[in-house]
Amino acid sequence: MTIESMFDNLGIRRLLNRLGVDFAVIFGLLARIWGVVAGPVSAILIAAYFTPQIQGYYYTFASILAIQVFVELGLGTVIVQFASHEWAKLSLDESGHIVGNQDSLSRLISIANIVAKWYLVGGIIVTIGAGAGGYMFFSNSPSYDINWLLPWCLLCFVTGMTVWLVPIWSLLEGCNQVTRLYEFRFYQGLFTTIATWLAILSGAELWTAAISTIVSLICSGFFLKRSYWIFITTLLLSAPGGAKIIWQVDILPMQWRMAISWICGYFIYSLFVPVLFKFHGPIVAGQMGMTWSLVGLVGVATSYLLPKVPQLGMLVAQRQFNDLDALFWKITKVFSVLTILAASMLYILVLLLNVLNFSLANRLLPLLPTGIFILAQLFMYISMPFSYYMFAHKENPLMLLTIVNAVFSSVLTVLLGKYRDVVWVAFGFLFIQSLMIPCIFLIWRRSRIAWHGEQGQTAAKGRT
Repeated sequence: MTIESMFDNLGIRRLLNRLGVDFAVIFGLLARIWGVVAGPVSAILIAAYFTPQIQGYYYTFASILAIQVFVELGLGTVIVQFASHEWAKLSLDESGHIVGNQDSLSRLISIANIVAKWYLVGGIIVTIGAGAGGYMFFSNSPSYDINWLLPWCLLCFVTGMTVWLVPIWSLLEGCNQVTRLYEFRFYQGLFTTIATWLAILSGAELWTAAISTIVSLICSGFFLKRSYWIFITTLLLSAPGGAKIIWQVDILPMQWRMAISWICGYFIYSLFVPVLFKFHGPIVAGQMGMTWSLVGLVGVATSYLLPKVPQLGMLVAQRQFNDLDALFWKITKVFSVLTILAASMLYILVLLLNVLNFSLANRLLPLLPTGIFILAQLFMYISMPFSYYMFAHKENPLMLLTIVNAVFSSVLTVLLGKYRDVVWVAFGFLFIQSLMIPCIFLIWRRSRIAWHGEQGQTAAKGRT
């Protein structure tokens, strides 16, 4: 029995539909629920089988590899929006072929050609650039007689291969194939997590990250070959036969703004572990890395939000602004409630670990900075629906605000990390994020009125 038929038999599909919860959301939530379960289990295994120094290197690997955003430059997110606008006039037939408006298909093929070339080069750059950058970083850090070089090189190589798949995921998501895509991601998460656990238990240590990435690549290959081979070959191996999307004219005006946002995101969210590794050593960095991975569970509700993003773009393309706003506010209400619940439950979990003196608590940051980071992440996630609403219009009016966020967040992280401790780093992060929410809302309100005219002004007043 499939999950879909089980929900039908239980008679709860209608209730879920009223809440705006379709099967893409269900699979996304299942993946996040699995993450909620698997995250603590992984943390326990890491604490049991990794030394504190190995833990520090393990999480610093991941933080350094986040520099791939300098190669991606937000193109994948932009492509989701552009593809969704073209997919409004297209569909898949029973054989898996793309049918519909030929001009839209031609533009979609041109988008695929652009993004495939970009990420092919990008994957190579990530492998070489991240590999060299990581080598210099770790070579100039205090030595702890840890064999990090070969695991790091293999991890950079397989990470470069995952970059090659980014355009395919973006095209599938933009073309509203979210149900099957999120179902795959759920099962992929299961296999990848199990592979991670087995690697840790077998004593793989720093090889663990590369092993789990290889398993993820294998799962991706099987899924794409079985489910979307015609879709992929049509888009990536065909030439546009008519209308085209020109990167410099159509995509670049939005991408360069998105690229700045992505680069800023690295400085906002990925500096904690390397900075603490540099100034306080791998043990504190390992505590920060494990804590940050658990804090990420605050975003469990993104599994509800992200499958709705292509629908927002399609409604904008069809200029159905009333339906757009109705969907947006439904998403925002449910998403906000789920996010607050997730943050509260996560804090209670960490509190119990400390109160009951579980050994895992020693591998995490102390309770105070952990709670501060959870609250800061809550503020960040609450604003996400407003950001995606603006992105659905193929606009990014948040660019300047994101730059300000990145500059102040990175400066505070480096200065407080060097001259103070992790508690001060957490307070600095919370201070900046708390200022972002009202700014994002005001920008959203102003942009909405500008895009939708009097209709936007009337609706905006009704919501404020």
